Formats: sequence, C-alpha cells, structure tokens
Amino acid sequence: MTADRFVSPDHIRSLFSQSMSHMYRTEVPLYGTLVELVGEINDRVLDDQPQLAERMQRSGERERLDVERHGAIRVGTAQELATLRRLFAVMGMQPVGYYDLSVAGVPVHSTAFRPVDGEALMRNPFRVFTSLLRLELIEDEALRAQAADILSRRNIFTPGALQLIAQCERDGGLSEEDAWRFVVEALETFRWHNAATVSLDTYHALHAAHRLVADVVSFRGPHINHLTPRTLDIDAAQAAMHARGIAAKAVIEGPPRRACPILLRQTSFKALEELVHFPSGADNAAGTHTARFGEIEQRGLALTPKGRALYDTLLAQAREGAGSAGDDYAQRLQAAFTSFPDDHTTLRREGLGYYRHVLTDAGRAAPATERALPAEVLIERGLATAEPIIYEDFLPVSAAGIFQSNLGGEEQRAYAARANRDAFEQALGAPAADEFAIYERLQAQSLAQLAM
Repeated sequence: MTADRFVSPDHIRSLFSQSMSHMYRTEVPLYGTLVELVGEINDRVLDDQPQLAERMQRSGERERLDVERHGAIRVGTAQELATLRRLFAVMGMQPVGYYDLSVAGVPVHSTAFRPVDGEALMRNPFRVFTSLLRLELIEDEALRAQAADILSRRNIFTPGALQLIAQCERDGGLSEEDAWRFVVEALETFRWHNAATVSLDTYHALHAAHRLVADVVSFRGPHINHLTPRTLDIDAAQAAMHARGIAAKAVIEGPPRRACPILLRQTSFKALEELVHFPSGADNAAGTHTARFGEIEQRGLALTPKGRALYDTLLAQAREGAGSAGDDYAQRLQAAFTSFPDDHTTLRREGLGYYRHVLTDAGRAAPATERALPAEVLIERGLATAEPIIYEDFLPVSAAGIFQSNLGGEEQRAYAARANRDAFEQALGAPAADEFAIYERLQAQSLAQLAM
C-alpha cells in the first residue's frame, strides 16, 4: 500500500479518543455529567472574557478545547508497558517525562504518552498517563511472587490489536478501514471488566498490600481509571460538582487560582464502588472494587526550568504546615504564591514560562528587516504577540494526591522516594522525552518564524 493511502496518526488519535470518551461515558455515566458541566462553564467563561476567547481563537486553542481529554491506565509488566508504547505510537503519541509516585506511597512510576508536535497538539492533545506497577515495593515476598505469576499469565491486548500494530510498524501507516479496526481492537485493552481473575481471598491479600496493587493484578485488563475534560475555571467546576451533590475532593491539586494560570490544576470525584465477581471453585463470589473516578483539569502556562524551580519551592513552603487539606492549606498556598509573578509580561521577561510568538497583521506587513528585530521589540511595537504555550504534562505531587484521595485515607505511605528512571525506560523500551526540551523547541520555532 502506498503512503498516500494512509491516514495520519493525528486522525487515528482523534478516532480513538472520541471512541474512548463514548465508551467511558457508557461505563461511568457520571463522566458524562462532568463533560456537560465543563462545557457549560467553558461557554460562560468565554462569554464573560471576550479577550480570552479571541486569544484562544487566534492561537487555535479554542478548537481543541472541546475534544481535549487525558486518561490514565496502570499496567503490571514491562512487556505490557512496551507494547502500550507501540500502540500509542500508531496514534502519534510518544512517552514524555518520568514520574516517581513512590514518594507519596503509591507503588508505581509513570510517563505520559502524548503528541509532541505543535500542529499535532492543536489537532488533538489527547494524553494517557501510564503507570507501571513496582512489584519490588511489595514487602511480602510470597505475595510479590504470586502477583508476578498472575501477571505473567495474562495478555491485555487482542490478537487484532497486535497484528495492526505490527502492520503499521511494517508499512509505515494504516488505511482508514484499518484505522477503525485498530481503534475497535485497542479499546478492548481499556475496557472495564466486572469479573476478576483471582479469588476473593487473593484479592484481599493484594488489597492489604496496597489497593492499587489489587487494581492492577486482579483483572484481565488494566481498564481506563479516569478520563478528564479540560475546564477554563476549575474553581467554578469544583463548586458546580458540590452543588450537584457530586463528592468532589476537598482540595484542588496544583497551584492556586491566578490571573495567569500556570501548569496544571486538578480535582476529581471519589472513586466508584463497583460490584465484581470473583472465581471461587464452581461458583462466583461477589465483592466490590474501587478504582474508577472522574477528574477535571485546568491547564495553564508551561514553565521553564527556572519557573518550575520557583513553583516547587513555593509549593513545598505551602505544604510544610500541619495538614494539607481544607481552607488552611488553600490559604497557605495562596500566600506562598504571592512571590510568583502573575502577569504574562513579567513571566515572559523573567524567563519563567514558554511562549509562542506570532506576527500580528501589522507585523506581517512590515519589511523583513523590521521583522528581524528582537521579539520583545516586535511585541512593544505591536508587530507580534506572545501567547502562552499550554502545559501538556503532569505534576507528580498532584498525580499522587489524586491517586491517594481516590484510594482512601488509610493507604500506607511509608515508601521512601525510590525513583528509578533507568529501570522504567528499560521496561518501556525507549527513553522518555524531556518535556522542557519540547517546550523550548516550540518556543524557538515560533521565534524563528517571526523573521520569515
């Protein structure tokens, strides 16, 4: 088949994310409520803030807002992780970043599969936060060996999905018909199954080690555990969830509310308690499992290493006080972040964030010699604008906070920080890209285009 018969990875990614959203809405109806709630809030924000609406329309961000989602999945073996990397590559998604969640008592380390090219991000910025279970953190050696044995005997991918992944790698792409087949087959990996593969006693033993261990090991597939729409006002979304009787988190994870949003803010509703059937001799035993939940996120400016260092310092200051929930934490967070500039001119000039530079109509009409002037001069003269580059990645502390709030308050948190990027990338079968280098490249490309 010739290359011109292939559809783009961006198209396959859009088909997959839309299909997954439909599947998850069917499985977790409350997710549909969140999508509707976020849509109403986004429309209201854009109506109330015409300058924001104009900026988002100009940058192309408005078109991607309604389709934007991130999901999360947890796998148990290196082979599963490496095959997921190949599966996501069919959709133009690469592993970006390394996250150690063991520091917060969650026995996984993770990456995010996502597009990295500017145009691909504008078409559909679908991301999947993907975690690998760290069996070495299970203290009980016998239980650790039992979990490894259970995981070694499962295959979370359909034969059709594996065949189409190999076909895409061999031929360099998929046709429209094969792309749809791929989406149907790949979705099976992410589908919820209400029948466990282990006995109720084994489930309880795994659960006692850590609830997340039970979630990963006890089922024939990893199942998507949440799917997240993006809001333009997460505080309004949090209030709306409470108003509708949805059991939302007490604290929004991430930075405080700001005039210029930075990085990522997240909230969620508590995980659902779902009926599960466990094999028990000739009969099935009934039990429950809690894993899947709903999440909302607000994304802001991607920070440079300098900006991220300041963010981490201020966040640590806010978390130093006793407790980290309720109004007390929110007040400490707000107070700590008064030291973080909150206007785009200062953020840009102090090198705290990444920006996409675009010529205005006047700039495009200006002679080439004038367009070659420094970007700040062009901005001052009204010949160019600097739009914030949206943060496409995740925050370890926030991710752990979301995980813990949905795993229950009694989970043990005694793990020491045990980051092991080398072992993770060996399991992945490839290096995880440096997110800062991606943002730096996007900013540099926009600066180079000013003079063209």
